[in-house]
Amino acid sequence: MEDHITPRRVVIVGGGFAGLFAVRSLRNHPVAITLVDRAGHHLFQPLLYQCATGILSEGQIAVPLRDIFKRQRNVRCVLAEVTGFDPSQHRVLARRPGGERIEFGYDDLIVATGVGQSYFGHDEFARWAPGMKTVADALAIRRRVFGAFELAETATTVAGRRRWLTFALVGAGPTGVELAGQLRELAAKTLEAEFRTVRSEDARVLLFDGGDAPLASFGPKLSARAARSLEHLGVELHMGARVTEVDQDGLVAVDASGEETRHDVGTVLWTAGVQAPPVAAALASATGAKCDRAGRILVAPDLTVPGHPNICVVGDLMSLDRLPGVAEVAMQSGLYAARRIKRRLTGHPLRKPFRYHDLGSAAYISRGRAVISVGPLRFGGFPGWVAWLFVHIAFLTGFRNRVGAILTWFLAFTRDIRRERIFTMRQIETDRDAYSARPVSRTVAPAGRERPS
Repeated sequence: MEDHITPRRVVIVGGGFAGLFAVRSLRNHPVAITLVDRAGHHLFQPLLYQCATGILSEGQIAVPLRDIFKRQRNVRCVLAEVTGFDPSQHRVLARRPGGERIEFGYDDLIVATGVGQSYFGHDEFARWAPGMKTVADALAIRRRVFGAFELAETATTVAGRRRWLTFALVGAGPTGVELAGQLRELAAKTLEAEFRTVRSEDARVLLFDGGDAPLASFGPKLSARAARSLEHLGVELHMGARVTEVDQDGLVAVDASGEETRHDVGTVLWTAGVQAPPVAAALASATGAKCDRAGRILVAPDLTVPGHPNICVVGDLMSLDRLPGVAEVAMQSGLYAARRIKRRLTGHPLRKPFRYHDLGSAAYISRGRAVISVGPLRFGGFPGWVAWLFVHIAFLTGFRNRVGAILTWFLAFTRDIRRERIFTMRQIETDRDAYSARPVSRTVAPAGRERPS
């Protein structure tokens, strides 16, 4: 009803791939874009595990949104966390760091916040088993991983050393498989010559998943190939096992027969499941939208919230036709949402529904080993690894990050050099929530074990 207003006010919530491609697509169009993001940077999540294991720095996989859009004059970047919506008044409600409230008016709204980690109803596991969705998560995992090797070096008992050198990952999707492979490479190659009492063969990596095989979404052929590669690296596969308990001393897993087994583990990492952030519930409450089991918004074929043609939900936060939560879906849905706005500017609304074009999937296992699924093509090994390199270089944002990643990978893959291994014994992000009015004080125990003070 406000199509005559120029420029149209477009609010985009989230600076991931969906938000990024939507903003870029609206370049040189008569719109005033407000890009709201709680972190202020665009993050290439598929490479977080390399940041966590010391290959890439956070600066190589994340770029400030202001830097990306400094030449796009119709964009205003805002550091804030969206907390609610008022569709009747076309307002987005948010809070700035420190808790101060702020609002934004819109004519068109694109919600692209992405999703968070799911613990399947056991959020208490997060204290002992961090997920990997943000830069803060990757840095916290880096501290736990390298801290575990340090504590193993000075352990006074064999049992203590064995526990610190045991790593467990929950979830055998791409993130879990990639992280498991890196942990074994880290122990067997990079760190082997640096410690005096820690031996590479003592480092155990356990991979748990309730399914029958790792990388099940890649099909049985590539899944079996991934399993063989992981076993060759020394990863211990526990398929058909559900993790039912996690604490400071390890975890409990239940196998297909119902038998419980206790595993003494020094470091547990969670790479299974996703759930929508609180902003999804706020949008559903304000618009009457329905959500799926993970809390994602059920959208119409044109990616709009039913009954609200000027509100689009895109990327991982949308639920439509069981589309996977991958970067390609986010990019294409962000472009589609922007195209809808451009067509409305011309007075010719877009009638065609969103159609996803599958560009394939890739997972890195270890140096020289990866698996690629592109349409009917299924291949792995060294050709898959080379394809993986090209794909990820292409998806990295910015020339500097691409060149930096290439040089870093060259050193890591040819000389076993991981330069990004610095960690602190007190992580900044554990001290307080930047969007809370009151700081939360914490005391950090050795190797990153945190307890309220």
